Amino acid sequence: MKKIVFSYMALPLMLVSVSAAAVTPLPSAPIKVLAAGSLTGAMTAVAQLYTQQTGQKIDAQFGPAGLLRERIESGEQADIFASANMEHPQALADQGIATPAVVMVRNRLCAKALPDYKLTTENLLDRLLDPQVGLGTSTPKADPGGDYAWQMFAKAEKVRPGAQAILEAKAQQLVGGKNNPPVPAGRNAMEYFFAEKKVQISLGYCSGRQTTPDPKFASVPLPAALAITPSYGLSVITREKKSHEAAYRFALFLLSPQAQKLMAQYGFTPVTVPAED
Repeated sequence: MKKIVFSYMALPLMLVSVSAAAVTPLPSAPIKVLAAGSLTGAMTAVAQLYTQQTGQKIDAQFGPAGLLRERIESGEQADIFASANMEHPQALADQGIATPAVVMVRNRLCAKALPDYKLTTENLLDRLLDPQVGLGTSTPKADPGGDYAWQMFAKAEKVRPGAQAILEAKAQQLVGGKNNPPVPAGRNAMEYFFAEKKVQISLGYCSGRQTTPDPKFASVPLPAALAITPSYGLSVITREKKSHEAAYRFALFLLSPQAQKLMAQYGFTPVTVPAED
């Protein structure tokens, strides 16, 4: 027989959720979720599954987690915040407007290039340091993906002295911020910058918005010495004076093995796993 092992950090949220679910029917009002853009495919799939099973509608909106946090701090109503890091939801908790952040899933940082570029894990650092190679990243502070890229640059310094300054100087913050370079309407930003030969390599998450890899790009994991393992934080927003039982229920579902297995299909690493007796 199998048993389910949950992240210990999730226990307070689970206990509240279970007690609420036992006594209250699901409301008809949609649960509003503000979630990191990298969760678009996975969260949408989980929300659709939850609605099919319970009838509860989910209004999920996606964007750079740092900018979503600013929206919540500015007073925007939301029920759940799912960030690509732990810092943003925990900052809301520290302000008394959200539950303490728990780890929902984990991810990895990958490098992407066009297939004919022949990028590999082994030649990645050499390619990144090549003066002729354009490097695209997300925007630090506004988007955790940018923060993780800068963490990788710091690790590169330990592998090859002088690498951090070179990478920070050449990194082009192309997405995830308020003032990124313009992109034609209807075009994917990174695809556009690759097509314009503005970049030859981009740093981002290994997960995708689909369950299958994008054939337009080759995605390679970082070497062990440069590896970054982002933890995604989950919080229930408690500022609004209303019942949050439905929000707690959906938060609990996000931590369930069923939802975690579905998110794993999009490239995320589950934090709740089945274990053998």
